[in-house]
Amino acid sequence: MNKRNVLIGLVVLVVVIAGGYAIFHKSPKTTTTDNQTNNTTNNQPQNPSNNGDIVQTKTSSSVGQYLADANGNALYTYGADKSGVSNCSGSCLYNWPAYAATSTSATLPTNVTVIKRDDGSSQYAYKGLPLYTFTSDSAGQVTGNGVENFHVAKP
Repeated sequence: MNKRNVLIGLVVLVVVIAGGYAIFHKSPKTTTTDNQTNNTTNNQPQNPSNNGDIVQTKTSSSVGQYLADANGNALYTYGADKSGVSNCSGSCLYNWPAYAATSTSATLPTNVTVIKRDDGSSQYAYKGLPLYTFTSDSAGQVTGNGVENFHVAKP
């Protein structure tokens, strides 16, 4: 083998080892918000009962504390909704997907309920107001706050 083949072999080996390390050794979760890196918080709104994966409290330098889903995506309420009633349908749901309820158990976090939408699906609500995510956000972002009458949900 010549030096070039050995060098290529070493580079491939390093890339494979680094990829394996990255997959199996995850660093602590952080989110980037407002071009800053902040540690995430996994606090639950007001005395939850072991369902922290449904709603968690996060902090952003632009909006302060806000509610997020299990993936860290900001949750929003819609100004046209009423308690227990979603008025976001059709094209509204394209940019603002309903936070689909996956659990209707009695052990939901405090102030989190499940409502039935007009289409028969279930959606999480906080203090009665239906919750949504924003398609332009990624985990740790709150770019939808104030857009199209949607506001970040606050604990």
